[in-house]
Amino acid sequence: MVTSSQGPAAECVNVPLADRSYRIEITSDAVGGFADSIIASLGDVTHVLVIADQAVEQSWANPLAAALESAERGTAGAIRVSQTSVASGETSKSIAEFERLLQWVSAEGGDRRSVIVAVGGGVIGDLAGYVAASYARGIRFVQVPTTLLAMVDSSVGGKTGINLPTAKNMVGAFWQPSLVLVDTSVLSTLPDRSYLSGLAEVIKYGVIDDAEFFDYLESHASDLVARDPKALRHAIARSCQSKASVVGEDERETSGRRAILNYGHTFAHAIESTAGYGTFLHGEAVAIGMQMAAQLAIDLGMCDATLLDRQTKLIVACGLPTTWADADPDAMLPVMMRDKKVAHGKLRFILPTRLGAVDLLGDIDEAAVRDAIVKLKK
Repeated sequence: MVTSSQGPAAECVNVPLADRSYRIEITSDAVGGFADSIIASLGDVTHVLVIADQAVEQSWANPLAAALESAERGTAGAIRVSQTSVASGETSKSIAEFERLLQWVSAEGGDRRSVIVAVGGGVIGDLAGYVAASYARGIRFVQVPTTLLAMVDSSVGGKTGINLPTAKNMVGAFWQPSLVLVDTSVLSTLPDRSYLSGLAEVIKYGVIDDAEFFDYLESHASDLVARDPKALRHAIARSCQSKASVVGEDERETSGRRAILNYGHTFAHAIESTAGYGTFLHGEAVAIGMQMAAQLAIDLGMCDATLLDRQTKLIVACGLPTTWADADPDAMLPVMMRDKKVAHGKLRFILPTRLGAVDLLGDIDEAAVRDAIVKLKK
């Protein structure tokens, strides 16, 4: 069961995973208090290793590190803080950077009582989380996501990993964080494009799991685009509740339930790969991918065309792309065949049946997939 508690400017979502359960704290203008939350949740912490995206190191990681070092803990003693940064961008999720960070943790005297704190977007969370999962066969880590995309998606659920040159997120581990700390004020410093990119994953939750939330997003799109703190806390909490519920039912993707979180992603990963990483931000590719998935569902008679109409209007209202003029089915299909959801050489997709409900459909004719891609070139 997922529970949420609300204060005047805070929400808390619990991720129920037995002895691996943890909290997601969602606040505004409270990043200075994150050190207290870390100490309260991991009371025996004596060594923190902060791994930060270079873009947010000065503004967010440095103050958190300083607060941890100066924390008043009575007889518990001071916390030793080690800190390093990672270059921004998907290319940092590499074997070379993973090895560098492992060597750094070792050189800093990391042990099984150490705690890694990841400060940054999804790249940092995935990379630092995999370091935490691997070092000493697993040490604790805390997620401090600084992008909307990371807040509602990659920081929750325990997926960590790095990329191979030919495949995204192909190497990694399931390793749950001990705590996720979200402060919406961090989003005020994001460029518009990066911020809006995260709204694609928020929309995704409305389509796959929560029709009522989709209604909320339609009526509050302008508030979210304007980064209204109250609307953001609610949208982040509802998104995290949806993901936590799914993860609680299928933590390691053994039942197929967790696959619904990949709505639009099979198309999106192919879009990112064939366009060249960096042409589209991940959320932009997901927005187009959701459009292609909805079009495929309509073509297969799985859902009504009004779903695509409403999804299109909401994506546009959130400042995201809905089509890709250069989409090339011949280039995209081979990438899709390397997707982790492919089974026995057959393409499988998460496709909507109505708002708030999706199915995993396998053995789809490639011609239908090509048609859906072509229709979203306009």
